[in-house]
Amino acid sequence: MSFIILGLFLVACQGKDEPVIAFYYWKTNFSLSAFEKETLKENTVDKLYIRYFDLDLHSKTKEVFPVSPIHFSEIPNIKNIVPVVYIQNKVMLDQGFNSAQLAQKTVDFIALINSKNKLSCQEIQIDCDWSLNSKRNYLQFIEDFKRISHKKISATIRLHQVKYFEKTKIPNVDTGVLMYYNMGTIAVKSLNSIYDQGIASRYIKSLKKYPLALNIALPIYSWGIHISKGKVIGLRPKLTGSDLEKSAEFTRVDENKYEVKRAHYRKGIFYKVGDYIKIEGVSAADLREMAGDLKGNLAQSPIEIIFYDLDSLNIKNYDKTIFKQTAAGF
Repeated sequence: MSFIILGLFLVACQGKDEPVIAFYYWKTNFSLSAFEKETLKENTVDKLYIRYFDLDLHSKTKEVFPVSPIHFSEIPNIKNIVPVVYIQNKVMLDQGFNSAQLAQKTVDFIALINSKNKLSCQEIQIDCDWSLNSKRNYLQFIEDFKRISHKKISATIRLHQVKYFEKTKIPNVDTGVLMYYNMGTIAVKSLNSIYDQGIASRYIKSLKKYPLALNIALPIYSWGIHISKGKVIGLRPKLTGSDLEKSAEFTRVDENKYEVKRAHYRKGIFYKVGDYIKIEGVSAADLREMAGDLKGNLAQSPIEIIFYDLDSLNIKNYDKTIFKQTAAGF
Protein backbone atom coordinates (compact mmCIF):
# COMPACT_ATOMS: atom_id res chain seq x y z
CA MET A 1 0.00 0.00 0.00
CA SER A 2 2.84 2.38 0.85
CA PHE A 3 4.29 1.89 -2.67
CA ILE A 4 0.93 2.85 -4.23
CA ILE A 5 0.74 6.00 -2.12
CA LEU A 6 4.31 6.90 -2.99
CA GLY A 7 3.60 6.31 -6.69
CA LEU A 8 0.52 8.54 -6.62
CA PHE A 9 2.52 11.22 -4.83
CA LEU A 10 5.26 11.12 -7.46
CA VAL A 11 2.73 11.31 -10.31
CA ALA A 12 1.05 14.28 -8.66
CA CYS A 13 4.39 16.05 -8.25
CA GLN A 14 5.40 15.35 -11.85
CA GLY A 15 2.04 16.62 -13.11
CA LYS A 16 2.60 20.15 -11.81
CA ASP A 17 4.90 21.99 -14.19
CA GLU A 18 6.09 25.46 -13.32
CA PRO A 19 5.12 28.19 -15.77
CA VAL A 20 7.77 29.09 -18.32
CA ILE A 21 9.27 32.57 -18.29
CA ALA A 22 8.78 34.99 -21.17
CA PHE A 23 9.26 38.73 -21.65
CA TYR A 24 7.70 41.65 -23.46
CA TYR A 25 10.00 43.81 -25.55
CA TRP A 26 8.50 47.28 -25.88
CA LYS A 27 11.15 49.51 -27.49
CA THR A 28 10.88 50.73 -31.07
CA ASN A 29 14.36 49.48 -31.93
CA PHE A 30 15.20 45.83 -31.36
CA SER A 31 18.74 45.57 -30.06
CA LEU A 32 19.61 43.53 -26.99
CA SER A 33 22.34 44.47 -24.55
CA ALA A 34 24.70 41.81 -23.22
CA PHE A 35 22.87 42.02 -19.89
CA GLU A 36 19.49 41.43 -21.55
CA LYS A 37 20.84 38.47 -23.53
CA GLU A 38 22.29 36.97 -20.36
CA THR A 39 18.92 37.37 -18.62
CA LEU A 40 17.21 35.44 -21.41
CA LYS A 41 19.84 32.71 -21.24
CA GLU A 42 19.75 32.36 -17.45
CA ASN A 43 15.97 32.01 -17.47
CA THR A 44 15.84 29.63 -20.46
CA VAL A 45 13.58 32.06 -22.31
CA ASP A 46 12.53 30.89 -25.76
CA LYS A 47 9.63 33.28 -26.32
CA LEU A 48 9.57 37.07 -26.73
CA TYR A 49 6.45 39.19 -27.13
CA ILE A 50 7.67 42.07 -29.29
CA ARG A 51 5.63 45.22 -29.80
CA TYR A 52 5.52 45.61 -33.59
CA PHE A 53 3.49 48.84 -33.78
CA ASP A 54 0.52 50.73 -32.34
CA LEU A 55 -2.67 51.53 -34.20
CA ASP A 56 -4.06 55.03 -33.70
CA LEU A 57 -6.67 57.26 -35.29
CA HIS A 58 -5.47 60.33 -37.17
CA SER A 59 -7.03 63.43 -35.61
CA LYS A 60 -7.80 65.08 -38.97
CA THR A 61 -8.30 62.35 -41.56
CA LYS A 62 -9.82 59.84 -39.09
CA GLU A 63 -7.80 57.16 -40.84
CA VAL A 64 -6.25 54.38 -38.80
CA PHE A 65 -2.46 54.40 -39.09
CA PRO A 66 0.47 52.46 -37.57
CA VAL A 67 2.57 54.32 -35.01
CA SER A 68 6.31 53.78 -34.51
CA PRO A 69 6.76 50.37 -36.15
CA ILE A 70 9.58 48.22 -34.80
CA HIS A 71 13.01 48.42 -36.37
CA PHE A 72 15.29 45.40 -36.00
CA SER A 73 18.92 46.44 -35.60
CA GLU A 74 19.57 42.77 -34.95
CA ILE A 75 17.52 39.66 -35.58
CA PRO A 76 16.21 37.96 -32.43
CA ASN A 77 18.10 34.76 -31.71
CA ILE A 78 15.13 33.15 -30.02
CA LYS A 79 12.79 30.32 -30.91
CA ASN A 80 9.37 32.00 -30.72
CA ILE A 81 8.58 35.58 -31.67
CA VAL A 82 5.09 36.90 -30.96
CA PRO A 83 4.25 40.22 -32.64
CA VAL A 84 2.13 42.43 -30.39
CA VAL A 85 -0.10 45.14 -31.80
CA TYR A 86 -1.37 47.77 -29.38
CA ILE A 87 -4.67 49.28 -30.52
CA GLN A 88 -5.99 52.51 -29.06
CA ASN A 89 -9.58 52.07 -27.92
CA LYS A 90 -10.62 55.13 -29.93
CA VAL A 91 -9.87 53.12 -33.09
CA MET A 92 -12.62 50.71 -32.06
CA LEU A 93 -14.97 53.60 -31.28
CA ASP A 94 -14.59 55.27 -34.69
CA GLN A 95 -17.88 55.62 -36.57
CA GLY A 96 -16.19 54.60 -39.82
CA PHE A 97 -14.73 51.43 -38.32
CA ASN A 98 -14.33 48.61 -40.86
CA SER A 99 -13.34 45.44 -39.04
CA ALA A 100 -12.39 43.19 -41.95
CA GLN A 101 -10.42 45.95 -43.68
CA LEU A 102 -8.48 46.83 -40.54
CA ALA A 103 -7.78 43.16 -39.80
CA GLN A 104 -6.41 42.64 -43.30
CA LYS A 105 -4.20 45.73 -43.17
CA THR A 106 -2.88 44.73 -39.75
CA VAL A 107 -2.08 41.19 -40.88
CA ASP A 108 -0.38 42.55 -44.02
CA PHE A 109 1.79 45.00 -42.08
CA ILE A 110 2.92 42.30 -39.64
CA ALA A 111 3.76 40.07 -42.63
CA LEU A 112 5.73 42.92 -44.23
CA ILE A 113 7.84 43.43 -41.09
CA ASN A 114 8.44 39.69 -40.80
CA SER A 115 9.36 39.36 -44.47
CA LYS A 116 11.77 42.31 -44.36
CA ASN A 117 13.57 40.79 -41.37
CA LYS A 118 13.26 37.12 -42.38
CA LEU A 119 11.14 36.35 -39.34
CA SER A 120 8.16 34.06 -38.88
CA CYS A 121 5.57 33.64 -36.16
CA GLN A 122 2.90 31.19 -35.11
CA GLU A 123 1.11 33.56 -32.73
CA ILE A 124 0.04 37.21 -32.75
CA GLN A 125 -1.15 39.18 -29.73
CA ILE A 126 -3.68 41.99 -29.75
CA ASP A 127 -3.42 44.51 -26.93
CA CYS A 128 -6.51 46.70 -26.53
CA ASP A 129 -8.34 47.96 -23.45
CA TRP A 130 -11.75 47.72 -25.03
CA SER A 131 -14.81 49.20 -23.32
CA LEU A 132 -18.55 48.53 -23.21
CA ASN A 133 -19.01 51.02 -26.04
CA SER A 134 -16.33 49.47 -28.23
CA LYS A 135 -16.82 45.77 -27.42
CA ARG A 136 -18.94 45.00 -30.48
CA ASN A 137 -16.34 46.34 -32.90
CA TYR A 138 -13.47 44.82 -30.93
CA LEU A 139 -14.99 41.35 -30.76
CA GLN A 140 -15.73 41.45 -34.51
CA PHE A 141 -12.17 42.60 -35.21
CA ILE A 142 -10.83 39.59 -33.30
CA GLU A 143 -13.05 37.28 -35.33
CA ASP A 144 -11.87 38.79 -38.62
CA PHE A 145 -8.24 38.92 -37.53
CA LYS A 146 -8.25 35.27 -36.53
CA ARG A 147 -9.89 34.23 -39.80
CA ILE A 148 -7.51 36.25 -41.99
CA SER A 149 -4.25 35.61 -40.14
CA HIS A 150 -4.56 31.82 -39.74
CA LYS A 151 -2.45 32.23 -36.58
CA LYS A 152 -2.88 31.44 -32.93
CA ILE A 153 -4.28 34.61 -31.35
CA SER A 154 -3.81 35.85 -27.81
CA ALA A 155 -5.25 39.00 -26.28
CA THR A 156 -4.47 41.09 -23.23
CA ILE A 157 -7.12 41.08 -20.51
CA ARG A 158 -7.54 43.69 -17.77
CA LEU A 159 -8.84 42.99 -14.27
CA HIS A 160 -12.09 44.86 -14.85
CA GLN A 161 -12.72 42.76 -17.98
CA VAL A 162 -12.38 39.65 -15.82
CA LYS A 163 -14.75 40.77 -13.07
CA TYR A 164 -17.42 42.05 -15.45
CA PHE A 165 -16.90 39.57 -18.29
CA GLU A 166 -20.64 38.98 -18.73
CA LYS A 167 -20.90 42.64 -19.77
CA THR A 168 -17.52 43.22 -21.42
CA LYS A 169 -17.63 39.75 -23.06
CA ILE A 170 -14.70 37.50 -23.92
CA PRO A 171 -12.79 37.72 -27.21
CA ASN A 172 -12.60 34.56 -29.30
CA VAL A 173 -8.88 34.00 -28.83
CA ASP A 174 -6.79 30.97 -28.00
CA THR A 175 -5.43 32.41 -24.76
CA GLY A 176 -5.68 35.57 -22.72
CA VAL A 177 -2.90 37.38 -20.89
CA LEU A 178 -3.96 38.97 -17.62
CA MET A 179 -2.18 42.30 -17.27
CA TYR A 180 -1.64 42.37 -13.51
CA TYR A 181 -0.50 45.97 -13.31
CA ASN A 182 -1.56 49.59 -13.93
CA MET A 183 -4.25 49.15 -11.30
CA GLY A 184 -4.65 52.63 -9.90
CA THR A 185 -4.93 56.24 -10.92
CA ILE A 186 -1.85 58.33 -11.63
CA ALA A 187 -2.33 61.11 -9.12
CA VAL A 188 -0.54 63.25 -6.54
CA LYS A 189 -1.90 61.45 -3.47
CA SER A 190 -2.72 57.98 -4.82
CA LEU A 191 -0.92 54.87 -3.72
CA ASN A 192 1.20 52.89 -6.20
CA SER A 193 -0.72 53.07 -9.47
CA ILE A 194 1.35 50.23 -10.97
CA TYR A 195 0.48 47.70 -8.28
CA ASP A 196 -1.76 47.89 -5.23
CA GLN A 197 -2.79 44.71 -3.46
CA GLY A 198 -5.87 46.40 -2.02
CA ILE A 199 -7.15 47.35 -5.47
CA ALA A 200 -6.31 43.92 -6.87
CA SER A 201 -8.29 42.24 -4.08
CA ARG A 202 -11.49 43.81 -5.43
CA TYR A 203 -11.13 41.83 -8.65
CA ILE A 204 -8.94 38.80 -8.08
CA LYS A 205 -11.61 36.43 -6.74
CA SER A 206 -13.44 36.74 -10.06
CA LEU A 207 -10.62 34.83 -11.76
CA LYS A 208 -12.03 31.46 -10.65
CA LYS A 209 -15.12 32.05 -12.80
CA TYR A 210 -13.36 33.42 -15.87
CA PRO A 211 -13.81 30.93 -18.74
CA LEU A 212 -10.76 31.86 -20.86
CA ALA A 213 -7.36 30.25 -20.17
CA LEU A 214 -5.01 32.92 -18.88
CA ASN A 215 -1.28 33.48 -18.82
CA ILE A 216 -0.01 36.21 -16.51
CA ALA A 217 1.87 39.43 -17.28
CA LEU A 218 3.72 40.97 -14.33
CA PRO A 219 5.46 44.37 -14.08
CA ILE A 220 9.16 44.94 -13.54
CA TYR A 221 9.19 48.59 -14.58
CA SER A 222 9.14 51.80 -12.57
CA TRP A 223 8.43 55.42 -13.29
CA GLY A 224 8.43 58.82 -11.69
CA ILE A 225 5.34 61.00 -11.43
CA HIS A 226 6.39 64.62 -11.94
CA ILE A 227 4.38 66.92 -9.68
CA SER A 228 4.46 70.72 -9.85
CA LYS A 229 2.32 73.07 -7.76
CA GLY A 230 0.21 70.16 -6.56
CA LYS A 231 -0.58 68.84 -10.05
CA VAL A 232 0.71 65.91 -12.08
CA ILE A 233 2.44 67.26 -15.18
CA GLY A 234 3.92 64.06 -16.60
CA LEU A 235 5.27 60.55 -16.26
CA ARG A 236 9.04 60.03 -16.30
CA PRO A 237 9.67 56.44 -17.41
CA LYS A 238 12.52 54.14 -16.33
CA LEU A 239 13.18 56.22 -13.23
CA THR A 240 13.96 54.79 -9.78
CA GLY A 241 14.66 56.15 -6.33
CA SER A 242 18.29 55.07 -6.59
CA ASP A 243 18.64 57.23 -9.73
CA LEU A 244 17.50 60.30 -7.81
CA GLU A 245 19.56 59.43 -4.72
CA LYS A 246 22.66 59.88 -6.88
CA SER A 247 21.55 63.30 -8.11
CA ALA A 248 22.56 66.48 -6.25
CA GLU A 249 19.50 68.25 -7.69
CA PHE A 250 17.03 66.13 -5.67
CA THR A 251 16.56 65.45 -1.98
CA ARG A 252 14.49 62.66 -0.50
CA VAL A 253 11.55 63.87 1.59
CA ASP A 254 9.59 60.65 1.95
CA GLU A 255 9.96 56.93 1.24
CA ASN A 256 9.19 57.38 -2.44
CA LYS A 257 9.11 61.16 -2.86
CA TYR A 258 11.93 63.48 -3.95
CA GLU A 259 11.97 67.27 -4.03
CA VAL A 260 13.81 69.37 -6.60
CA LYS A 261 16.35 71.52 -4.75
CA ARG A 262 17.98 73.07 -7.78
CA ALA A 263 16.38 73.97 -11.11
CA HIS A 264 17.77 71.89 -13.96
CA TYR A 265 17.11 69.97 -17.16
CA ARG A 266 17.11 66.18 -17.06
CA LYS A 267 16.70 64.25 -20.31
CA GLY A 268 15.07 67.27 -21.93
CA ILE A 269 12.62 67.90 -19.07
CA PHE A 270 12.84 71.07 -16.96
CA TYR A 271 12.48 70.64 -13.20
CA LYS A 272 11.75 73.73 -11.11
CA VAL A 273 12.71 74.23 -7.50
CA GLY A 274 9.89 72.86 -5.36
CA ASP A 275 8.72 70.28 -7.91
CA TYR A 276 8.43 66.69 -6.72
CA ILE A 277 9.01 63.27 -8.21
CA LYS A 278 6.95 60.42 -6.77
CA ILE A 279 8.59 57.10 -7.59
CA GLU A 280 6.35 54.10 -8.29
CA GLY A 281 7.67 50.61 -8.92
CA VAL A 282 7.41 46.96 -7.99
CA SER A 283 9.72 45.25 -5.51
CA ALA A 284 10.82 41.62 -5.48
CA ALA A 285 8.54 41.12 -2.46
CA ASP A 286 5.64 42.57 -4.49
CA LEU A 287 6.28 40.06 -7.29
CA ARG A 288 6.27 37.15 -4.85
CA GLU A 289 3.10 38.54 -3.27
CA MET A 290 1.42 38.76 -6.68
CA ALA A 291 2.30 35.15 -7.47
CA GLY A 292 0.89 33.93 -4.16
CA ASP A 293 -2.35 35.89 -4.50
CA LEU A 294 -2.89 34.79 -8.09
CA LYS A 295 -2.08 31.15 -7.39
CA GLY A 296 -4.88 31.02 -4.85
CA ASN A 297 -7.45 32.50 -7.19
CA LEU A 298 -6.77 31.30 -10.74
CA ALA A 299 -9.10 28.69 -12.21
CA GLN A 300 -6.07 26.90 -13.65
CA SER A 301 -2.31 27.31 -13.50
CA PRO A 302 -0.79 29.60 -16.15
CA ILE A 303 1.54 28.15 -18.76
CA GLU A 304 3.56 31.37 -19.05
CA ILE A 305 4.59 34.24 -16.80
CA ILE A 306 5.45 37.21 -19.01
CA PHE A 307 7.46 40.05 -17.50
CA TYR A 308 6.98 43.61 -18.74
CA ASP A 309 9.44 44.57 -19.98
CA LEU A 310 12.87 43.37 -21.08
CA ASP A 311 15.17 46.34 -20.50
CA SER A 312 18.48 46.56 -18.67
CA LEU A 313 17.16 49.63 -16.83
CA ASN A 314 14.43 47.43 -15.35
CA ILE A 315 16.35 44.20 -14.82
CA LYS A 316 19.19 45.85 -12.90
CA ASN A 317 16.79 46.61 -10.05
CA TYR A 318 16.33 42.93 -9.17
CA ASP A 319 18.38 39.96 -8.11
CA LYS A 320 18.89 37.73 -11.15
CA THR A 321 16.94 34.87 -9.51
CA ILE A 322 13.71 36.87 -9.12
CA PHE A 323 12.12 35.66 -12.36
CA LYS A 324 12.49 31.98 -11.46
CA GLN A 325 11.39 32.70 -7.89
CA THR A 326 8.24 34.41 -9.11
CA ALA A 327 7.36 31.68 -11.61
CA ALA A 328 7.91 29.05 -8.91
CA GLY A 329 5.31 30.86 -6.78
CA PHE A 330 2.58 29.73 -9.16
